[in-house]
Amino acid sequence: MQLYDSGSDKLVEFVPDGVVTIYTCGITPYDSTHIGHAAVFLTFDILQRRLRSLGHETRLVRNVTDIDDDILRKAKEIGIDYRELVNSETHKLNEDLKALNVLESWSEPLATSAIAEIVEFSSKAIESGHGYEVDGTVFFDTSKWEEFGSLSGYSEKEMLALAAERGGFPDDERKRNPLDFILWQAAKPGEPTWESPWGPGRPGWHIECSVLAQRELGNTIDIHGGGADLLFPHHECELAQTKAVTGNDFVNIWMHQAMVRMDGEKMSKSLGNMDFVGELRESYDPRAIRLASSRNHYRQEWDWDRTLLEQSVADIKLWEQASNPDKEDELYDVVGAHLDNDLDMPAAVAAIVAQAEQGYSVSKAADLIGIALTQPNPQNG
Repeated sequence: MQLYDSGSDKLVEFVPDGVVTIYTCGITPYDSTHIGHAAVFLTFDILQRRLRSLGHETRLVRNVTDIDDDILRKAKEIGIDYRELVNSETHKLNEDLKALNVLESWSEPLATSAIAEIVEFSSKAIESGHGYEVDGTVFFDTSKWEEFGSLSGYSEKEMLALAAERGGFPDDERKRNPLDFILWQAAKPGEPTWESPWGPGRPGWHIECSVLAQRELGNTIDIHGGGADLLFPHHECELAQTKAVTGNDFVNIWMHQAMVRMDGEKMSKSLGNMDFVGELRESYDPRAIRLASSRNHYRQEWDWDRTLLEQSVADIKLWEQASNPDKEDELYDVVGAHLDNDLDMPAAVAAIVAQAEQGYSVSKAADLIGIALTQPNPQNG
């Protein structure tokens, strides 16, 4: 199997050794699952399915960021406790993923389940000289880590712009360097907090994944990924702090799902240009939603519109009508080979469509990409 590693910026040979460990960044549950989210979860679902078909055990951990500025803001806006919001939106996500036939995660840890480990990690960062405390907030000192920026490959100018756009607050006067980031955040009035050596506070964003990933899966993870917008700052910061504080290699392969656009712009909550899985499920077969949102190559940006759903509905109908079993195993091998080529879903789907158009059954191949077909009843034609 070949997979594209964002860290080395090239295709690499992935030869699993024993259990395959996968960590994918989950949601910040303050709103519902949109197609952009679904595309990420489906990419890693297809990866798991292929690895399992090859005989490997997979352990996928998907965290839940259950304490965050956006969660607290949204909970305050609608007048409920933040934990109620987290539970409600996490339940909706799991219902959506179940409908899309996404395999259950091996573990789905909450950020707040690791407070003790996060405090310990922050203390070690200070002890090693990579962290410093100002007024109850602990920062990671990026000037003490020469490799900072190596994962994304961005220039300092690019990183500063993205940090400003994505909640990094480079103008914070408490920082030694504009790109420094928070490990432990001092308490703000009215917010939930936990005790620490620096006073009451809560975890920073990036540290939760470093701690949870290693707690759940061990020192070095086979594959770590998420949406391309997490490459910087989230994954860059995560990698820097983990290697600096623990000395572990941390991740063998970084995988990133390209952004999904709608109306010419990246699909995002801030822009409001989203199609939600829960709403689509009211009108469309979830299998068609799955196919429509996963048939593009995961590393290529693409535009979402509902004509993709209509095409996918038609494709699944065609697949179900094909019944000659003679070439079933041959197609399965072809589709598997496409998946081994950096999850080439466009080629995999094209191969399934081509065989179905000739009337040959495609059930095994469709199942490999997570779509279970209902074969026609011979008595009903």
